[in-house]
This record gives sequence, structure tokens and C-alpha cells, in this order.
Amino acid sequence: MHIAATASPAPAPTGTPPASPSRWLDPESWRARRIPLLRDPRALLNRLHDLHRPAARTAVVAVLDRSERPVASASFGFGEGRTDGWRCRNLILTNLRLIVPDELRRGTPTHTAVLAVHREGGRGWAADDGRWMWGLHDACVLHGLRCGAFAIVAEDGWQLVADGRRGRTPALPPGRDGGPGAGTPIRAAGIAPARAATELPQVRYLPEAGPTPLVRPSAS
Repeated sequence: MHIAATASPAPAPTGTPPASPSRWLDPESWRARRIPLLRDPRALLNRLHDLHRPAARTAVVAVLDRSERPVASASFGFGEGRTDGWRCRNLILTNLRLIVPDELRRGTPTHTAVLAVHREGGRGWAADDGRWMWGLHDACVLHGLRCGAFAIVAEDGWQLVADGRRGRTPALPPGRDGGPGAGTPIRAAGIAPARAATELPQVRYLPEAGPTPLVRPSAS
């Protein structure tokens, strides 16, 4: 049974460290890393959107198996202002560790991590996206996963960076504010040992179709 758990949003940062060019990727650098293409990005993004119901300034990281089924996912708020690459990497890595074991001992990764960042405005690429791209790539290296696609979901639809594919749904509803402190539910679904029902947090269920891992609750 695939379950989603809720947790409290992380506190907003008190300051934003300066960005370093070494912790930032542009679309050309991203394309040079030969990121694997998704066969059906619209279906994947719709599924994650239905599960996490993300608001603005929320990121969703998902782990896919070899057939591109999402076996685990987590969403988290990241607040306002410019985002540093280190912070992006740490947020992604923290959530990956909550939902899947690392694959550092494997010769070849068997799972791929993808990231969707939800924000106000348009879906065009911006400098902050480059920091998220660096963060995703570095988090995958540190967790032993294959680095997958980076998606932007905004009020005018979605796009995959350096991929060229885009669409109008899913999209972020105009004026739907979110992020830490705004009451946005943070959900995680992933692979975890079986636990007694009394030990599980408040949950909601996905449709019958799709992957079937249990929940690892997010840290409060």
C-alpha cells in the first residue's frame, strides 16, 4: 500500500549565503551531463502533483525505478529569496535519506532521482534553478543515485530544463501561496519497514494503480 505522511514545514532560513559559481549549473552544463530523458514527464509530474498538492516555493523530489515508476517521493518548502547551491543540495539529500536507502555500494545505480520546483510566475529558467540543478546532481552523487530530470512547475505550466518538453498541466494555481510558515503540508512516501498502524502519522492514500511502498514519515 502506498501512503503519504504529513510533517511540519522546516523553519525559514535566517539569512541567504552568497552563491558560488561552482555551485550552479546553466542549461548547457546540465545538458552536457547527459541527464536521462523521461519517457512520459507529463504523467510523472501529474502523479506527483496529485500526491503532494504543492504550493509555491515547494520542491518535490522523487526516486524512480528502472521502468520510471516513482517508488518514493518527498516534498519540502524552501522559503523566499535567493537560494544557495549548498542549501539546495542539503535539502534534497536530507529528504532522499528519509525515503530511500543509499546505493553507494552498487557499481551502477538502479534508481534515478528527479526534482520538480514549484514557484510563482512563469516556467522559464532562472538563475536560482541553476542552484537547484547543482544541488540535485551533487545529492545524487552523495546518495549513490542516478541524476534525473529537473522540472519547473509554475503558473503557466511546466517545463523540463534543457529538454525542450513543456506543457500546461500540471500548473501552479495563480495566487496559491506556500512555503514554510504558510501551513503547506509536507508529505513523504517511500520504502520503509512495516510498522504498526498506531505508530504511523496521519495519512492519505493514493489510488490503487501505481507503486506500493510503505511510508517513512518526514522529520518534524
